[in-house]
Amino acid sequence: MATIPYKIYLSEDEMPRYWFNLRSKMKTLPEPFVNPATGEYCTKEDLLPVFCEELVDQELNVTDEYIEIPEEIRDFYKMYRPSPLVRAYCLEKALATPAEIYYKYEGTNTSGSHKLNSAAAQAYYAKKQGLTCLTTETGAGQWGTALSMACAYYNLDLTVYMVKVSAEQKPHRRAVMETYGAKVIASPSNTTAAGRKILAETPDTNGSLGCAISEAIEVAVTTDNCKYVLGSVLNHVGLHQSIIGMETKIACDKYGIKPDIIIGCAGGGSNLLGLIAPFMADRIQGKNDIDFVAVEPASCPSLTRGKYALDFGDTGKTTPLIKMYTLGSGFMPSPNHAGGLRYHGMNPIISQLYHEGYIRAKSYVQNDVFEAAVKFARIEGILPAPESSHAIKAAIDEALACKESGEKKTIIFGLTGTGYFDMTAYASYNAGTMTDYIPTDKDLQKGFDSLPKIEQKK
Repeated sequence: MATIPYKIYLSEDEMPRYWFNLRSKMKTLPEPFVNPATGEYCTKEDLLPVFCEELVDQELNVTDEYIEIPEEIRDFYKMYRPSPLVRAYCLEKALATPAEIYYKYEGTNTSGSHKLNSAAAQAYYAKKQGLTCLTTETGAGQWGTALSMACAYYNLDLTVYMVKVSAEQKPHRRAVMETYGAKVIASPSNTTAAGRKILAETPDTNGSLGCAISEAIEVAVTTDNCKYVLGSVLNHVGLHQSIIGMETKIACDKYGIKPDIIIGCAGGGSNLLGLIAPFMADRIQGKNDIDFVAVEPASCPSLTRGKYALDFGDTGKTTPLIKMYTLGSGFMPSPNHAGGLRYHGMNPIISQLYHEGYIRAKSYVQNDVFEAAVKFARIEGILPAPESSHAIKAAIDEALACKESGEKKTIIFGLTGTGYFDMTAYASYNAGTMTDYIPTDKDLQKGFDSLPKIEQKK
């Protein structure tokens, strides 16, 4: 077998030409969106006022295994893809583990994360439809940055509602978005009815992705020639991110790598879904027995402590109802530094797979996550995003368990992005001032109390 290099790079010719639709292989499909006004499943017509038509078609497509990536999007991808699958030789040595550790590194573009994979696609379809402007939300700022890059490329106007605490923690991320031409507004704001209502009810709020989504949707549906796009949670976003898993599988097959464990951080779920999609399809068909691990912050534990229920995707309760693991759309997460994971719910596909036992979930407090992040930075030479560092922490724990047991397992985790705009967080950790917060059952109950009182579909 060929010696495995530190970085496995595919050629442009080896880059996938299709996205992979995991739902086509699932035994039980996620429940469709529910119209809260009628209690009926959403139709294409219900979704068109908010989303681009092509994206609605992808969202509703449960049968096609492969969906072609248009040539224009593939050309965009070639600016930064294929991304490397890295053998963490240095980390293995430092941990003295028999495990083999790999990470799929998505931080090789200016936006600093995997988010550009879907931003490029969504902006392309908006331009193709003849739209002139888009709205969105962003937590850590990686999605807003990626979409601002894509909108600049396709000459689209963009308004970004950025979670207030993240806007305060990451002013340079805002500056990057503005450099690419986006208008950035800290959320909740006084620019929308949804924002004003949230501020009236909780004037001291630090904001949440749910708040920002409400504001972005409101602007989209009240602005001519404008649609709303988002960077996680929905199934079409996970579809676009499947290029991560497709590339990973091609690289693994090329070098005879057979993963035993695949780990991803999980906020809305798009990167985790993208990473595991082709491997999970094989697992469902009995072709492997991979242990899939979703890792989330203990401060926002939608999988590990949430409820599997129909819920709104936003705090303002304007979206369709989504069957997912959720803390309730009214849940306000603490202002921890993993802004991209501060979302109350989880992607429907990930939720269904977790509910069926195909995925297990872990949660960590942020001091433990940053301890792993610093260890990784010093050993592997990459400063990881706080979100990605949740997966790093889990991978280190699994590798140390192999050291204890003597097992030689192969571990792959998703390194979703860089931490260069997260220096406030690193400074807090280095100074010893970082605090950990785990919501009490009483705290969580406030969010659960916001779940809609609607009869569950059978």
